[in-house]
Amino acid sequence: MTNVWRLGCTRGQAITAAALFTAAVAVTAAVGSVAAASSAEQYALLQRPGWAPPPWLFGPVWTILYVLIAFAGWRAWCAGPGTSQRTSTSWYALGLVLNALWTPLFFAAELWTLALLEIILLDVVVAVTAVLFWRRDRLAGALLVPYLVWTMFATLLNGAIVALN
Repeated sequence: MTNVWRLGCTRGQAITAAALFTAAVAVTAAVGSVAAASSAEQYALLQRPGWAPPPWLFGPVWTILYVLIAFAGWRAWCAGPGTSQRTSTSWYALGLVLNALWTPLFFAAELWTLALLEIILLDVVVAVTAVLFWRRDRLAGALLVPYLVWTMFATLLNGAIVALN
């Protein structure tokens, strides 16, 4: 078959991969959204640093990031088969699991210190994934940079909330 995507996927493989990556990221987003929505009042009562963004900003930022995360996963997957595909996809999947776990830890369980430790691990996993993706497809790696920057910012915010509360 002709490689219509100029990557390592045929059209059928690319469509299937796009659906799977979109679904995986959508599940991650849904877990976070449910946990955050149920705890909006609790978050408003927390002492937050002056540089904390307004609560309404998180939804739009995460929507954009989740689109980038799904597209990055798709690009890296379609860069071709091999050991590096399995390795980078495993790191990517671990990152999605950690992403989904942080919001319930922080908001629903109010385990802010444990959430801080977890998000530090998420930062490392996203950084490793970005490097692995970059080696497979530079655009895929670059698409994860905004996600890494935001999670590092969220780590600082989480740390400040731990310190203030």
